[in-house]
Amino acid sequence: MPIYYPDILEQKTEPRTFTYGDKDVMLYALGIGMGRDPMDERELPFVYEKDLKVVPTAATVLAAGMGRRSAAQTEQRPGLRVSQLNYLMVVHGEQKVELHKPLPAFGTFTATSRTTGAFDKGKDKGAVVVNETVWTDEKGEKVATLTGSTFARGDGGFGGPSDGAPEPHEVPTRKPDLSVPFDTRPDQALVYRLNGDRNPLHSDPDVARKAGFPRPILHGLCTYGITCRAVLQEFCDYDPTRILSHQVRFSAPVFPGDTITVDMWKDGDVISFEARVLDRGATVIKNGKTVLRS
Repeated sequence: MPIYYPDILEQKTEPRTFTYGDKDVMLYALGIGMGRDPMDERELPFVYEKDLKVVPTAATVLAAGMGRRSAAQTEQRPGLRVSQLNYLMVVHGEQKVELHKPLPAFGTFTATSRTTGAFDKGKDKGAVVVNETVWTDEKGEKVATLTGSTFARGDGGFGGPSDGAPEPHEVPTRKPDLSVPFDTRPDQALVYRLNGDRNPLHSDPDVARKAGFPRPILHGLCTYGITCRAVLQEFCDYDPTRILSHQVRFSAPVFPGDTITVDMWKDGDVISFEARVLDRGATVIKNGKTVLRS
């Protein structure tokens, strides 16, 4: 099904209510590698229900199913032509989580997603589609806004604008203030997928080979969560309420077992960062930016 422009800018989902609990919060933290040392009392509160803390980037999985939308989930309006991307050809481009208040350890929320931008790179070059998901709590107050861009390789040539997509954050050109390594486990994708993303690209060697990879790759959002761990560890003393927003641009895949080195720069309340896999000479996250609460 093609992209219909400008109809896609009016496309949104019906409000959906969801609930998560402590098990979901702890599974996410385990999925991004926290709690590996059960005697580490700094990370234990993220994986143990006593005084449970929530990693801010857990917002990307706690409202499971709000990412890829089917035509049936889209709010039906007379005259609206519903666009549906070819999801066999999509790549996650960018992700941002903004927290209007710290995430609680459990709760019931309502989420609505809408398309805020669609940029045509050409019939043979694909399209960039920007979506926004907003959570509200039972009082109707905003809790989180999730903004993500998708590079849809098979959906270009729909006649929309080619320019105007959000500009990426520029990291400083000076030497990083800190560089911190995080090892990933060979089975990390098998754990992380239990948060909801069961794409076999992350678990099935045959599917990975057909997609052009030597073995299954780690979820981009897992790498995203690892960069949030880095900021929590180095600049927040493991206090998740310090993080107002966290955003990245995905630039290369990570394989389970890779060691991810996160380079960070601090300028006031802004932490800039990038992530690299040194053994392969690959930069896997670019243009990272965390804004801290003052």
